[in-house]
Amino acid sequence: MDALLLFIELFALCFLILGYLRLQSKKTSPSEPTEWPLVGHLLGMVANIHHFHDWATGVLAGASNNFEARCGRTGVRYFITCDPANVRHIFTSSFANYPKGDGFAVIFDVLGGGIFNADGESWRLQRAKAQTLMAGPRFRAFAARRSRDKVEASLLPFLAHAADAGAPCDLHDCLAVGLPTVPFARAMDDALEALFLRHVIPMPLWKLMNRLEIGHERKMAAARRTIDGFVADTVAKRRADKLKDGSMGDSADLLSSFIDTGGSDDEFLRDTTVNLLLAGRDTTGAALSWFFYLLAKNPRVQHKLLDELASINAAKKVAGAGDAGGGTMVTFGASELGSLVYLHASLCECLRLFPPLPFEHKAVVADDVLPSGHEVKAGDKILVFNYSMGRMEGVWGEDCMEFRPERWVTEEGKLRYEPSYKFVAFNAGPRTCLGKEMAFVQMKTAAAAVLWNFAVELVPGHVVEPKLSIILHMKNGLAVRVRRRDACQSQLLNTSRAAAHGVLRTLNL
Repeated sequence: MDALLLFIELFALCFLILGYLRLQSKKTSPSEPTEWPLVGHLLGMVANIHHFHDWATGVLAGASNNFEARCGRTGVRYFITCDPANVRHIFTSSFANYPKGDGFAVIFDVLGGGIFNADGESWRLQRAKAQTLMAGPRFRAFAARRSRDKVEASLLPFLAHAADAGAPCDLHDCLAVGLPTVPFARAMDDALEALFLRHVIPMPLWKLMNRLEIGHERKMAAARRTIDGFVADTVAKRRADKLKDGSMGDSADLLSSFIDTGGSDDEFLRDTTVNLLLAGRDTTGAALSWFFYLLAKNPRVQHKLLDELASINAAKKVAGAGDAGGGTMVTFGASELGSLVYLHASLCECLRLFPPLPFEHKAVVADDVLPSGHEVKAGDKILVFNYSMGRMEGVWGEDCMEFRPERWVTEEGKLRYEPSYKFVAFNAGPRTCLGKEMAFVQMKTAAAAVLWNFAVELVPGHVVEPKLSIILHMKNGLAVRVRRRDACQSQLLNTSRAAAHGVLRTLNL
């Protein structure tokens, strides 16, 4: 009997080993996750969820930029790509065949029927209306003025206090100064994390969790109540202002403009507001956080940016509007920063490596063959990994992991054009981000002011990594120490003087 049991155990062990080796033999590269019976690649996805974006990048690099994630009977299945040719086909050439899809609207239910969820005629009408409002000189002037005001009234004073206190601060949170309420900011973060996890967890399971309000869906339910309450209060306040004054007066923000042009439906205003908050609040703040992280690790780029800003500040002094000394902090207007090539190039390079939206979600309407040769069927879901595309040697060269703004500058010193299907930070094709120009204005205004007035240093030992979210936030924030530039210059001068006195004493002079 003992011999029989031993034989059975050895047979079972051999069977398992052979089965495992067979599964491994199906892989096209070592980085590809094992496709297990019943659950497919899901175990690999869950096991690497703590560093999902970098893990997916490794998988795509080993699979020639394209990978089909099959999760067995769980119902989770995606075609994942970061191939520029496929992106051009999906986002531009065959745009009508690749909408957001009903599945996207189900996952992103918190966005309602807003522009990010909408397809077809609803999307076209919303985009046309938003484009008309955002293209107007009134809104452009308002956005530029508001960006500079927020920097002067909130961001710079916060950093000045941190510099004077000499204590570390979280620059990631600092860049969100000016948010309406802390509960709202926390609710948005919880919602974004839940939306990310919905891409991995089978839909029937997360829907059940949502109904029972357990796990991450419990936080999602609470977040939605907070978001809806804040949005309702905001819309009510704007409407009260309109009733009081007869119009929105000098307010040129998009919500006020929508109300002023007859957008009075509660559901429409709710969905529009949530979509605008997601687009404006989270993406710009995330991009700036990664920008200062990269600058702190690349002092060479910092010095070149300071040299570029110095020319503008010199012109401001000549005009009597610049830094007059005495610790006065300097800000720069959109018109002054618009011509700075290296600043624009540095921001583009940051967005290449750390796009605020790490992936895009598409559905397939009709069977198709992608330029890569892969077949997709009606009903399939596609994930375009923007994060991974910026890290592919075949797309950006052998130095793709380096932060090198020079790749965006031509030999003549002008900005180098890169097609949107290769640089997808602002989407591509008909759904290209309407706020692209405004985003650059906001980022340049904040980046230039902080860089010129403060030296930002990373706190040693602080781990910086992406957070589980559909927006590329920082998991642990960005712990930094900031010093006023005038204080840095004084310290450098004192150090130089001390060194000179030491030399003189050595020489007995």
